[in-house]
Amino acid sequence: MAKRISSLTEINGSYDVVLSDVWGVVHNGVDAFPDACKALADARAAGTTVVLITNSPRPSPGVISQLRLLGVPDSSYDGIVTSGDVTRHLIAEGPRKVFLLGPERDMPLFDGLDVEVVGADEADAIVCTGFFDDEKEVPEDYHDMLVAFQKRDVPFICANPDLVVERGHRIIPCAGAVAAYYEDLGGKSRIAGKPHTPIYEEALAFARQARGEVARERVIAIGDGMPTDVRGAISQGLDLLYVSAGIHVNEYTVNGQIDEAVMNAWLKREGAAPKWWMPRLA
Repeated sequence: MAKRISSLTEINGSYDVVLSDVWGVVHNGVDAFPDACKALADARAAGTTVVLITNSPRPSPGVISQLRLLGVPDSSYDGIVTSGDVTRHLIAEGPRKVFLLGPERDMPLFDGLDVEVVGADEADAIVCTGFFDDEKEVPEDYHDMLVAFQKRDVPFICANPDLVVERGHRIIPCAGAVAAYYEDLGGKSRIAGKPHTPIYEEALAFARQARGEVARERVIAIGDGMPTDVRGAISQGLDLLYVSAGIHVNEYTVNGQIDEAVMNAWLKREGAAPKWWMPRLA
């Protein structure tokens, strides 16, 4: 069973590198979590290399700007690797004519790439960063469009594998939910973000550049998402600090409180065995 800890400082000495999730761990899309930011800054002060690893579809410069706006200090991390960063490789390797399924603000994903963003009828690939309006839409709203793409065997490049994310006190669907729906319709998806290997390879490459070779047993992942953070840590053979008050909290909340026994039973059913857990990173 996962062991409860009260502070990241309890285990800092066991690890040289932290790969920390962002959305749900460092902020909730509206506000930074000050205790989490301080925990990561303190880990850095103690000699740990902190790499933020996020399924944001934006390339890292845009996410850094967003973190500053939300109140996350630069001192909380050494570097950041985003799903957008590694998805750019998939886009570069794919067809030239692409359709953006997502908001206009995500156009920087294509900066410097030899692609043309076109309408749905002309596209040879879909690049999905999210919904046109994630406050109101669900994947089924795109049924007709996706069926038409599937009939043409158009690949679906998913820039954000998250199924859902916290935004303040609400749960909002993400591009991963659209990718899953496309697969249900018989379509093919290509994904490089968590839990897939490319984003971890890039994050660990950054860590090695910062401090030299690092043994896997000296790397810890921190996250709250079962399909992404937890599955990714398992697939990469990394120890995991599970943040339990994130998107899955309703799975094991009893009478308004996290029930540790219920949580551990849920983790076992999911085939997950985090080494550590805490409600919020602190």
